[in-house]
Order: sequence, then structure tokens, then C-alpha cells
Amino acid sequence: MRNYLIIGASLVALAAPLQAQDSGDDAAAEAPKISSDPFADFRPEETEITVTATGTRIELEDTGQAVTVIGEHEIQSIQGADLTRVLERVPGLAVSRDGGVGAVTNVGLRGAKGEQLLVLIDGVRVADPASPGGAFDFGNLLTSNLAKIEVLRGSNSTIWGSDAIGGVIVASTRAESGLQASAEYGARDTATGAVSGGIGGDRGFLGASASYYRTDGFSQAANGTEADGFEQWTAGGQGRLYLSPSFEIFARGRWAEGDLDLDGFPAPDFALADTGDTQDTRQYSGSAGAIYDTGPLFVSAAYSFADTERVNRDAAGEPTFSSDGHSDRVEVRGEWRPIGPLLVNFGAENEWEAFSTSTEERQTTRIFGAYTQVGIEMGPLAAHAGVRLDDHARFGSETSFGGDISYALTRDLRLRASVGEGFKAPTLYQLFSDYGNPALQPERSTSYDIGLIHGDRSLTKSRFYGALTAFRRDARDQIEFVSCFGGTDPFCADRPFGYYGNTDRARAQGVEVELGARPSDRVTTRAVYAYVDTENRTPGSANQGNVLARRPQHALTLSADWRTPLRNFTIGGDVRMVSDSFENAANTTPLDGYALASVRASLPFGERFELFGRVENLFDTDYQTAAGYATPGRSAYIGARARF
Repeated sequence: MRNYLIIGASLVALAAPLQAQDSGDDAAAEAPKISSDPFADFRPEETEITVTATGTRIELEDTGQAVTVIGEHEIQSIQGADLTRVLERVPGLAVSRDGGVGAVTNVGLRGAKGEQLLVLIDGVRVADPASPGGAFDFGNLLTSNLAKIEVLRGSNSTIWGSDAIGGVIVASTRAESGLQASAEYGARDTATGAVSGGIGGDRGFLGASASYYRTDGFSQAANGTEADGFEQWTAGGQGRLYLSPSFEIFARGRWAEGDLDLDGFPAPDFALADTGDTQDTRQYSGSAGAIYDTGPLFVSAAYSFADTERVNRDAAGEPTFSSDGHSDRVEVRGEWRPIGPLLVNFGAENEWEAFSTSTEERQTTRIFGAYTQVGIEMGPLAAHAGVRLDDHARFGSETSFGGDISYALTRDLRLRASVGEGFKAPTLYQLFSDYGNPALQPERSTSYDIGLIHGDRSLTKSRFYGALTAFRRDARDQIEFVSCFGGTDPFCADRPFGYYGNTDRARAQGVEVELGARPSDRVTTRAVYAYVDTENRTPGSANQGNVLARRPQHALTLSADWRTPLRNFTIGGDVRMVSDSFENAANTTPLDGYALASVRASLPFGERFELFGRVENLFDTDYQTAAGYATPGRSAYIGARARF
């Protein structure tokens, strides 16, 4: 641990001695640039814009909700295809993974379960209706062609409807003119390649991207010796046609297919061990629609779909299980500014879901939702309040409320606060599988947060950024699996192994701290810390008073980057520290805390070419984020990137 403390302190303190060295070089190296856009100085950076708060584009300073936006430059500076290494820079976010890249990866916000997180890729909801909890598996999303990640922390079903209990994550792929390509190779015969390009003009835009990832991997089982690999292909495209200055039509599509080696629970011990099992996963999604934007009125209408197909096979290649989850959605979202500082956000949507497995027949359901949010943005004040009504074909109606306020105390200091309600409809698996319960009600939550912010996280407007946020979320009617072994519940009569029920109540509360500094144009340092206190509050439960599974109380990420005067050669590093937690709700299986360090470097050759490399898990730490599942040891990678 002493090594990590020394490195962590060094990263945070790096700025002080370097600032004096850089000031003279920056003036000579960076000449003023003349922009042809007269409004360039007034237009906000893309990292200062989010859609997660209101459903339409809004500046971060105009919402009282806690939102983190990570842009393409930061994603590329972290290096590598593993998205979890980028998400570690979001306060209050926890990750657990059943092995290496490509394995089942759960992401939770502020102590919420992974299935209580709404995920969108290029504006399309990508949850899997065929998975037990309906969660999106982040093992199938890599960073190769991502341009932006937006993370809203806290319940926001007022805008987004079902699933937005813990928060919302929106991932956007690259969509810009020109050509960009990258390749990387490293530990365990891991290779990554990505290419993206686009052409655009006054009439429209057409872009496409593709990526490939493969690795020999390592044994998924911590006690195993057989390497479990992963291979994935992805492709995507998007187009926009401008029919007039205020009207355009668009279409987007994404396809990903991955092959993952698995370890299982073979007889006679039925404990996690090496097996020859595999899983093939195919995802495809897309949307098409139109946008009308006159300035005071913005309206977007679209149809979208998402499908996830999985096939598990044994060592002989014979299928042992398969599933298919599909959703179709039509929606309208908009923003109207009738007069002065007043604005109205509105929307309506209808979603159809279907699932089938090799053991369950096809089942379907439908949910309709509509919302209105009224806001004011005047001088230092921005505030919003809204209400939403959802109608589910199985359990009836649900109403959600939410509101937020942001007030600038000074030019750089802002007070923000929000309250939001969330709900999550039971999944088709929870309703109709062999363990299903057609009487299930939705999970519900209410979240609150309040905080102070100084500056902006992108560090484009100020040299320093700081944020302090306190939060609480109370969840009720959480859906959990109820075992029937030794039970006398009448519901177990035709479900001898168990069923899903609305049994749990939980609370998560804590504090998030974010710090960022750019003492010179060559140095950037960041620190992110979260204290998350979770508690099972289910009356009468044997687990009442326990902390929730896989929710560490403390998590800290430190990072620093220095662009040296030597040909702009850049060096940097990260330290990630996570406290102890428990694998299970009974708190009988501990997960030890851990500390990881990584170092990286990059060397540009002009504006078009760049060489880069890094070492992850520098001290070869042995740790686990899911009990019994291995994690990668020390790993080195080298790569190159070109832009045209």
C-alpha cells in the first residue's frame, strides 16, 4: 500500500514543480489561432453539454443534477479498449466483472444495482429484456470508437421512464468529418483495431466506424489455469440529411458480435472451475427519425430498436442455452421556449418488449409514457420541475416527479440541488420465466442531492475545478429472488426452486468529491472520491442492517498528465483505490479492498500521427471485484493512432 500512497501523492503534487518549467515553452509552442466562426468563443464545448438531464441538449451549468461528461480527448488519453478504466473517473460509480474484458460487467451508481441503470448508445436504449434483471452488460461495449460518455447520478424517471433508478449513462460514437484509425497490441496476445470516418457539408453528413478486439485472456476462474479469451467485431454508421435550415432526417445503426470463453460449475463439486464453455453474443440496434429546430422550438421524432441474442455452448460446441431480447420504441422529445427565460421540455414514447429463451416461450409487453417539465433559466438561476405518467400493460400506471435548481453564487461558484423519483418495471424474465411472478410491481426510488461546484470539469474556462455533493436514495419494492428451499410459501407450490418477489428496501447515502487542476497548459491533475454507505432496510429480513453486496464504501481515483517540452511527449498515470466490500447480501463472503496503479505515455508526430503505450496494474496486484473470478495482472500495451 505504501507504494500506491507515494504514487498517488506524486500525481496530485506533480503540477507544482512543472508549472514554472512550462510557462515559457507554451507561449512559443502555441500561436494564436484565428477562427472563421464568429461565435466560436461563445459556443460551449461538447464536454459542457448533456442530454441526460432534460432529454434534450442542455449546458451543465443550467441543471441542478449531478452529471459527469467525459470527452473523446480524455477517453483517448486513458488508452485501451476497456471502458471500465474510463468510468473509474466518475464519482460514486462501482464496477464488478466476472473475469477479463468481455466477461459479464456490472456498473452501479451510488449503491444502486446494475439493472437499475438506464443505458443508451447513440440515443437507443440497449437493455436486454431476456436477462433476468434486464441490465445492459458493459462487457459488450468497448471504447474503440466512442467520442463521449455522459453519466447522470441519481433517479430521473421523470425524463427517462423505467430503469432510471440509479442514473443514466449515454455513450456516443464518433461522428465527425475526416478519417481516424488506431491499432494496439499487448499482454496476452491482445490486439485492438479501430477505424472511423465521415464526410459532411451543407447538405448533410455520412459516417461509419468499425473495430476489432481479441485477446487470449486468462482463466476466468481464479483457481483455474486454462486461458479464457474474447473476440469482438463491431460496426456502425449514421447519416443526416439537411432538408432545410430547420429540418433534417437521420438514421443510425450499430452491430456488435462477440465470442467469449467461459468457466462454469462442473460436477461433482459444482464450484467455479475451468470448463470449455463459450458464449456467443450478438447485439444490433438502430434508429431513424427527423428533427425540427427553429430555435424557440425543438422537436425530435424517432423509431428505434435493440436486440440481444445469446447462445451458450458446451465444450463439444452443442448449445446449452439461448435467449433473445428485443425492444421497439417510437418517441417524440422536444423543447419549447415560449418567452424569455421560460422553457418547456416534453415527450412521449411507446415501447414494445419481447423475450424468448430455449426454455421459455416468447412473451411480450408494452409500456407507454409521457412527461412535461417546466423550467426557467434567468441570470444566475436555472430551475426545472416535471411530472411523468407511465402505463404498463401488466401492472398499470406509475407517476414520477422530479425537480432541480442551479444558482450561481459567484462567477465560478455554483450551488446545485435536485430531487428525483425513479421506477423500474419488472422484466419479462421476472414476470414469465420458470421463476416468474405475474403479480410483481415496479421497483421505486426517491433520490436527493445537494452540492457546490467551482469551475468546469473540462477545465476550459478555469484552471481549477471542484465539486462537493451529498446524496441519499431510498429504494422500495426491490425485486429479488426468493428461495423456496425449506420454505412454506404457497407461491412455491409450482415453483419449487424459488420465485421473484417485491421484498427488499434499501438506502444508499454518501458524499462525492471531485477535484481538477490545470496549473499550466501542459499539466492536468484530477482526483475523484466517493463515500457510499448502503444498508438493507427490509423489515424482518435476516439481512436487515447489512451493507449491499459488491458496494465498497470508499473509492478514490487519482490521475495526472504532463505534456513535456520535449516534442510534446506526454507522460501520465492513474491510481485507483477501492475499500473492502462483501460478495453476498448475508455479508459472509468478503471482498478485499485493492489499489491499482497504471502509467502511460504518448508521443505525437505532427498533428496526424501518435504513438502511445501504457502499463496497467503496475505492481501486479492480486484482487477480485467478484468472488472467485480472476482479474488481469501486470499488462503492457503499445499502439499508434492516425488522423486525416
